[in-house]
Amino acid sequence: MTKIPMTTRGAELLRAELKQLKTEDRPRIIQAIAEAREHGDLKENAEYHAAREQQGFCEGRIQEIEAKLANAQIIDVTKVPNQGKVIFGATVTLYNVGDDKEVSYRIVGDDEANIKQNLISVNSPIARALIGKEVDDAVSVTTPGGVVEYEVVNVEYV
Repeated sequence: MTKIPMTTRGAELLRAELKQLKTEDRPRIIQAIAEAREHGDLKENAEYHAAREQQGFCEGRIQEIEAKLANAQIIDVTKVPNQGKVIFGATVTLYNVGDDKEVSYRIVGDDEANIKQNLISVNSPIARALIGKEVDDAVSVTTPGGVVEYEVVNVEYV
């Protein structure tokens, strides 16, 4: 199976979620199932069925996280010498030529992407256009609204 790129922060967040699911959520759900069983007839016991459904979601998420971590290629960009090129994990400051504004994005794995935090997926059109570029390079990104012209202002490996 191919390795999926992930930042060290993304891996830490997934490990923290996995720990919470295994040490807090799973025991709480098991307790809720045990309590619901004590109420008697399981056919018409809504609390029991709700707890079993929660258990299914929890166990599914545990398996999903474990699979992602097993297939992850964790990249610590801070240990890579900064040669000014845009790479996975880099924080890139761009100047939008069209609206005269600057914006910074960090290129991360698919699971870590969150546009509200300026974290963009390595598979997004803008990240694909940026990979390999250097400071002062011009970048054209095709978006649903048309082509947007950017200039790379700064590249940081933080």
